[in-house]
Amino acid sequence: MTRNMGYALLAGLAALVVLVSTAVFIGVGSSDDGLNGDSPQARNSAAPASSGNWVGTWSASPAAAEPRTRDGYADMSIRNVVHTSVGGSGARIRLSNLFGNRPLTVTHASIALAAAPSNPTAAAGTMRRLSFGNKPTVTIPAGGEVTSDAVRLNVPHAADLLITTYSPSTSGPVTYHPYARQTSYVAEGDRAEETGGTAFNQQSPYWRYLTGVDVWSAETDGAVAVLGDSITDGITSSPGANRRWTDFLAERLRTERDAPRLSVLNGGVSGNRVLVDGSKYSPNNGPSALSRMNRDILSRTGVKAVVIEMGLNDVIKPPRQRDPQRIVDGLRDLVRQAHARGLRVIGSTLTPFGGHRGYTPRLDAVRQGVNEKIRQGKVFDAVVDFDAALRDPARPERLRVAYDSGDHLHPSDNGYRAMAQALDLKTLKGSSPAKL
Repeated sequence: MTRNMGYALLAGLAALVVLVSTAVFIGVGSSDDGLNGDSPQARNSAAPASSGNWVGTWSASPAAAEPRTRDGYADMSIRNVVHTSVGGSGARIRLSNLFGNRPLTVTHASIALAAAPSNPTAAAGTMRRLSFGNKPTVTIPAGGEVTSDAVRLNVPHAADLLITTYSPSTSGPVTYHPYARQTSYVAEGDRAEETGGTAFNQQSPYWRYLTGVDVWSAETDGAVAVLGDSITDGITSSPGANRRWTDFLAERLRTERDAPRLSVLNGGVSGNRVLVDGSKYSPNNGPSALSRMNRDILSRTGVKAVVIEMGLNDVIKPPRQRDPQRIVDGLRDLVRQAHARGLRVIGSTLTPFGGHRGYTPRLDAVRQGVNEKIRQGKVFDAVVDFDAALRDPARPERLRVAYDSGDHLHPSDNGYRAMAQALDLKTLKGSSPAKL
């Protein structure tokens, strides 16, 4: 009798443990991403049961519609290669059809770790099928975006991920980021869950459809999102080497003692301006920073601070802005948008461009006028002086030779590293915006 009661008690306790464990697993998944882990498509899904939070680990701003893609990539698999800033134990992605004019149907999508840097082959045991609302197929309306369900995947810091999408039918112009500085791949047919890279025999310098990757992390508190132009886009950094200034910043945040536990999200668009919709002059220049601030920066997952590196294209590119105050007013408008979300903003001075084909002393005076206002401390909550970090002391209107990529406008890899070193990491720790 006593022995039977003991067995019954043990069985009851075991059932209770299973019930509680299941509740924890389901609770975390449903509260953060709407998953319950019960459907066949979601067997690898849902956020881990351990404590943590979702944080963006990678992002790219949609810039334009890819030329000559009127029918999209029908019956093709697109394998984007992206580099994480932080790791985690789960992942989900964001897809965009912002510049499409027809619905985009994705019937098969996956995520995996790359077997080697910039390689289309998946590491063994890491391939995961992605679902959307517990369904394997999703249709994204023209101008819309979607976030996938989460999958369990151990994502390392500073690792290459493979995100593959397959669309069986024509879909209209492809939303893309043209200056990826990273090789991605395309294959014919549905190869979304193919682990080998042989079929992906078409290389691409673009990121298509993919605009964000989040990870579930117990180690990272949030993200710093960077709004910028080609200098943040890293247009002259070494291809495939992840040497944009934001990559060097992410490395500092991962490795330096007492650094804030933040990921870095790149919101750079080459040719982008604060005040003007650059797509009216060059399609890839993208909408103005004022119009894309919410979409590309403030809506990113887990953003705790914002860095703004903008304004130089307003000076250089038509219609050239010759009133520093107008650029400053635009920057202040960006800050107000961030302050409305309770976020601190660190802003940069405009960098030298002496020797560039667009340089004139008159335009440089406009740049200096903007920098003067920024250094007075009434534009941003904190300032990172990229001008001082990069300029040649003997010729301050120019970049240092060691930091010049050769076009006298964009930094070299060494210049990008110097930019990341110039940012005081303590300025990212403020819990509330300054009163400007």
